Amino acid sequence: MRVALLFIDGVGVGNKDPAVNPLTRGDFLLSQFGGGAGAPLPHGGRRTDLDTTFGVDGRPQSATNQTAIFTGREAPRLLGRHVLGYPNPALRALIDEASIVRSLTTAGRSATFANAYPAAWLDVLGVPRRGSSTPDIQVPERYRRKSKASASTLAMAAGRVPLRTFDDARRGEGLTHDIDGRRARERGLDVPERTAQEAAEVFWGLAQDFTLFEHYLADEAGHEQDEAAAVRALATFDAFAREVIAARPADAQVLLVSDHGNVEDLSTRSHTRNPVALLSFGPASLADARTVADVGRLVLRLLGVSAGAARGPEEE
Repeated sequence: MRVALLFIDGVGVGNKDPAVNPLTRGDFLLSQFGGGAGAPLPHGGRRTDLDTTFGVDGRPQSATNQTAIFTGREAPRLLGRHVLGYPNPALRALIDEASIVRSLTTAGRSATFANAYPAAWLDVLGVPRRGSSTPDIQVPERYRRKSKASASTLAMAAGRVPLRTFDDARRGEGLTHDIDGRRARERGLDVPERTAQEAAEVFWGLAQDFTLFEHYLADEAGHEQDEAAAVRALATFDAFAREVIAARPADAQVLLVSDHGNVEDLSTRSHTRNPVALLSFGPASLADARTVADVGRLVLRLLGVSAGAARGPEEE
């Protein structure tokens, strides 16, 4: 069994309200709404809605909920609050200890991150990376001091998995965060443009036991309350995800999930307390999934690694 996790930031299960929800603008895989309504899923796909709040007051945030996904631990509940943006020292320590990637690699399973980054950026973050012939960007000193790694990046680093650079993207061994490369090229970066089908071919060509791809442009559009940008981001991700699912090898499970709600309600710039939809394609059962932390536990279970390695004593 192999597991492919397509992670998209900031897409929840909201109301089917065209006035505020751009997911009503197309039959996207993630056009899933309250009450079980939503677009039918191809290839025998199944939907399970996951709690994002962990019973903690306030709005779910990226740092804590992504930590929950990539460790299998209920980070907001353990900290007693939601932490926005990038992991703080407590979350970084939790990721270093309980990263599902670390659990997998320690158990002898392979893992990789399909996203490719400028080499200079990875060096500023101080995370392991693959080789590169060029830094691709120059990071000013004032930004170096403020640079922080995301939960996904830290989870890979904890497992000693080297991240991909734009050299990998140019060789067809990595993907830009925008999938098609257009946004990156508009910013002057030397990366290839790709169709959704080409991107999916790259994805499966580099896939290992656990393969992660991360997309965050929908969350950006939600914070900007920009419907046009939201629809573009959702459509690009959807086309890619559909190609990945259509090309799924028989020995692979494809999981698609978000960390919290946001873009499904453009009446606010803030995150929502809505659940998120976990979409699964393949033979595995999702019956026990209840919160976003269960995504990490599910990955470990599917790959035959003890869930105890990603669960704290208070969660046993």
